[in-house]
Amino acid sequence: MIKELETVLSKVGETLGYDIPFKVIVSNRPELCDFQCDDAFKLAKIAHKNPLAIGEEIANALKAIPDFSSYFENVEFVKPGFINMTVNDIFINRHLEKMLVEENFGIERPSRTDLYILDYGGPNIAKPLHVGHMRTAIVGESIKRMIRYMGHKTIADVHLGDYGLQIGQVIYGILELGKPISSITLADLEEIYPRISGLCKENEEVKNKCAEITKQLQEGNEEYQKLFKIILQISGDDIKRLYKYLDVSFDLWQGESDSYPYIEKTEAYLKDFIKESEGAKIIEVEEDGNALPPLLFQKSNGAYLYATTDLATIYDRMQKYNPDHILYVVDNRQSLHFKQVFHVCKKSGLTKDTELEFLGYGTVNGTDGKPFKTRSGDAPKLEDLFKEIGELFISKKEENKEMPTEDVDKVVNSILKFADLQNSRERDYIFDIAKFGDVTGKTGPYMLYTYLRIQKILEKESIKKELNDTIYGEVDRNLRLKLLELSSSLETAFKERKPSVLADYIYHIAVLANNFYQSNHIIGLEDKEKKDSWITVLYLTNHILKEMLYLLGIEIPTFM
Repeated sequence: MIKELETVLSKVGETLGYDIPFKVIVSNRPELCDFQCDDAFKLAKIAHKNPLAIGEEIANALKAIPDFSSYFENVEFVKPGFINMTVNDIFINRHLEKMLVEENFGIERPSRTDLYILDYGGPNIAKPLHVGHMRTAIVGESIKRMIRYMGHKTIADVHLGDYGLQIGQVIYGILELGKPISSITLADLEEIYPRISGLCKENEEVKNKCAEITKQLQEGNEEYQKLFKIILQISGDDIKRLYKYLDVSFDLWQGESDSYPYIEKTEAYLKDFIKESEGAKIIEVEEDGNALPPLLFQKSNGAYLYATTDLATIYDRMQKYNPDHILYVVDNRQSLHFKQVFHVCKKSGLTKDTELEFLGYGTVNGTDGKPFKTRSGDAPKLEDLFKEIGELFISKKEENKEMPTEDVDKVVNSILKFADLQNSRERDYIFDIAKFGDVTGKTGPYMLYTYLRIQKILEKESIKKELNDTIYGEVDRNLRLKLLELSSSLETAFKERKPSVLADYIYHIAVLANNFYQSNHIIGLEDKEKKDSWITVLYLTNHILKEMLYLLGIEIPTFM
């Protein structure tokens, strides 16, 4: 819709000698107009003319086009340089009817299909998933779904932390425990890691032994490799179970260990950039001409680090998939690490024309503004968090106790995901369980409640999927106009890799839809033409809500 307005304006501008692509935006003053164009300022610099004169000239030319009534109710120029446009009912309904019948609401397909590799999740094995692991999974999954919806291909890789010092610590703990390998359990792993990790901070000898085990594991020690595979199986199964609950899926379940066969080849590729420094191997790094700390490729004791395995993983991905983009959904605090890795990739030509993107996210904080903790002071395990939110939701209403477990799980997911995704990913946010479980306000349950409320009406009515030329009042018009913003909102969310843009959009749809529902008595309406039109608007509203909630990873329960 906006693109059509931009085309009309560009054609008018061309007849006036202004050969630029005009830009139209949704008005931030809806009481004045629907859309605005401020290109008079840009043209004033190009044509060396007063923006007031240019704005008046374009507005007058727009009013004079033969098919003006097919688009506009009113066009006017407003100082200091804005062209304000109010579209008419015919234009609005024409575009809504296209959305009703075209695939994916008529959202434009890309001229070229790109391949995106998304690296998100990244939990360390042998450690229970906690609330801090939730954000990368939720944000990464939503970005992946948006990219696919926009017509591109994706490969999602969980990239497990499975070869670092924590594995050496867990292997040390297992050997100390003296249990047969076949009897090791998830509970054992969850007890061993924090205990041995704490011991390493107090006991230098234990710390050195764990580091040596890690090094020998990386070098292929058979005993440690056997233990590693057991740990990976037990922990990996639990990680998959929890991700399944969150409806988060991966095409590749690879980790740092899978990159080790490519380290030697990666080192050979980077040989002209690697330098010796105090027995270690480093690569110098800079950004915008400013030196950054060098990337440490190999420690003086021969051990490899995250930077090494990340580069080897990129080498592997380039050889196997040659992607157009590699996206990393990771904690903001890893910013420097990825600056170093990306610089080496560009400097060496390792990634050729592949675009590397660091999509940092902030922390999940409690109501005290500090990273979210349980009463005991620990970050809550994801499984415990799922259970707590489910119990809270069930306790809110007597009817909730009758809901099937599957529906409760969908509501829990909506609480977690909408609470997170409504916030711009790079910022920290406050997680308030009581607030985000409400069926009012900007919450997941409110989105679900809105959808189910509308669906009750639709189940009793026949849907024509066509509109007459009339819009019935301001409440009706506001909803229809907001539906037309879908394409631009989704495009912005996709380009900026921000599910928050989409979450904000569907929240406003839900508010307007509830206002529409409350203002109009649709069920008993005798005016058939008006009723059919309104039912069609509600049908499109719910279709959009369902599809966009899916992109946020939220499924609809059967009832609430």
